[in-house]
Amino acid sequence: MSREVMVLGAGIVGVSTALQLQLRGWQVLLLDRQGAGERTSFGNAGLIQREAVFPHAFPRALGTILHYASNRSTEVRYQSSMLPRLGFPFWKYWWNSEPERHRQIARHYAALIAHCLEDHLAVAALAGAAHLFRPGGYLQVHRHRHSLEAELEAARYKQEHFAVEYTAVDAAALSARVPGLREGLAGGIHWQQPLAVVDPHALTLAYLDYFLAQGGEFRTFAAQGLAPEGQGWRLRGEREHLHGERLVLTLGAWTPDLTRGLGWHPSVFVKRGYHMHYAQSAPNELTTPLLDADAGYVLAPMRQGLRLTTGAEFAPRDAPPSPIALDRAEVAARQIFPSLGARLDPTPWLGQRPCTSDMLPIIGAFPGRNGLWLNFGHCHQGLTLGPTTGRLLAQLMGGEAPFTDPTPYAPARFS
Repeated sequence: MSREVMVLGAGIVGVSTALQLQLRGWQVLLLDRQGAGERTSFGNAGLIQREAVFPHAFPRALGTILHYASNRSTEVRYQSSMLPRLGFPFWKYWWNSEPERHRQIARHYAALIAHCLEDHLAVAALAGAAHLFRPGGYLQVHRHRHSLEAELEAARYKQEHFAVEYTAVDAAALSARVPGLREGLAGGIHWQQPLAVVDPHALTLAYLDYFLAQGGEFRTFAAQGLAPEGQGWRLRGEREHLHGERLVLTLGAWTPDLTRGLGWHPSVFVKRGYHMHYAQSAPNELTTPLLDADAGYVLAPMRQGLRLTTGAEFAPRDAPPSPIALDRAEVAARQIFPSLGARLDPTPWLGQRPCTSDMLPIIGAFPGRNGLWLNFGHCHQGLTLGPTTGRLLAQLMGGEAPFTDPTPYAPARFS
């Protein structure tokens, strides 16, 4: 059997998948319409989130739903024209967020999350990229006592059932840890296990460099369609066509563009997000990533400056950027971190995250077709799970015993 494979999509998930296949003896051709890690993987909070065993649930409380529906919140913004398109996936998302169903989903999610640190550290050791990690976890701060108490209850559950490590932090300890933080916050949680990445794009490129040094190939290729051909698959490009016996799609939010022609329509929707880098005053420098849990943004120290990431925006995937989400997040950030300095980037970065209505990524063989494989739908956790889901897919493709039951992530669940 041929051990050649094409991987289409060179974000962190695609690069990690290509590398995991290569480590198992595959000859891999990695393809993308632009440079590796230059789309969704370029912009994120830079956290490898070992504590994130519960995927983001759809709100169930009426007050929270009404808060988001007002379209004035920092955490969520939507374009009204999107609501008809989001109706069915949102209903499924809401249904799967029922507490017992959500706990079951968390068990499947945690089966991946539990391996994220070891998988990244293993790949980073090979790639000489461990210097891009900052250990010590991150701080989740709360403005309101009721939200802090709810999160502490969830943290205790995570600790008991999923070996998540945390420390409760009172208001005085927060002030001591982050001198520039305003007083009067309710407190927070120090998630101890996550790794902070000081330059997520550099991490993707380091993994790519190792892949290339070991004989992998990366080519710029703008795929416009795919179709079965003979014993394999034909990728149609702007100027050329490529053919291979095996093809893996790791295009994130753009994957359904290619699978639509095969009659497969997964329940996938897109969350858009923005980031901007800021200067910060030296006396109050933030050295640990900080999540404002009641406003839905992250402040993360990066090589490029202090990165502010926004909440979710529901808008057409390829629509022009809007300044609203970032402006709201900046106002909220300055409320609790007044030393946030001037903007450093000429324009905000915009990315598109692929989300599934059951909150689980899509990993495995394309239903009813030989030689086509999928690895996408990671929503907020592409950086966290890239090497882990890449390893799982590589095991499945090579006939190895997978490290966890792959059934919950199978593409066939959307057939």
